[in-house]
Amino acid sequence: MIRERLEEVQNQIVAACEKTGRNLSGVTLVAVSKTKPVSALQEAYDAGVRDFGENKVQELVEKAQLLPEDIRWHMIGHLQRNKVKYIIDKVCMIHSVDSLRLAEEISREAVRHQTCMNILIEVNVAGEESKFGVSVKETEELVRQISLLPGIKIQGLMTIAPFVEYEEENRKFFAQLKQLAVDIEGKNIDNVNMKYLSMGMTGDYRVAVEEGATHVRVGTGIFGERDYSA
Repeated sequence: MIRERLEEVQNQIVAACEKTGRNLSGVTLVAVSKTKPVSALQEAYDAGVRDFGENKVQELVEKAQLLPEDIRWHMIGHLQRNKVKYIIDKVCMIHSVDSLRLAEEISREAVRHQTCMNILIEVNVAGEESKFGVSVKETEELVRQISLLPGIKIQGLMTIAPFVEYEEENRKFFAQLKQLAVDIEGKNIDNVNMKYLSMGMTGDYRVAVEEGATHVRVGTGIFGERDYSA
């Protein structure tokens, strides 16, 4: 079942790229595997998935020990500073950096591990009180502050759009994040790249791709509904 759902998601991404003249190679599908058993991740891996996203540090660490080493792990959930040390050598990118204090901790751990961590700045484009992320207005200043830290490379922006019934309702937020990235790129800030836009989930990833997403985070669309009973 996972293989069939995965094919459907991939077909939708292909269609969105064709509609807007984008190259398919510019879109990475991140399979969001939170609460899912290792067997489900292995099934997705066997179907060709190599990028997996986790929201919880403990879950990511436990799964990384049990699954193939060539998986690229993405930290996509809210990250507490005291948990950074557990994933600094396990993830290829942290999508959810929303404060200078968190970035400073990532920088410290990256330097300690003699590595450079790719990060995205999480922007609360819709201004939802229930969501993490920096405001659109404050994003450039935070980018400038973080750009000075060693061991970190800002590679773009991320947003979690509102939960809506019709995906078209979120197009404006994706377009706004894209424009923000273009504006910041135009400032030519050292150590800052706006190459990646992580936006779009199961309910709206097609629209996100049409608006320029480079990473879409799809969980339910691949693995089915989540089971939180565990």
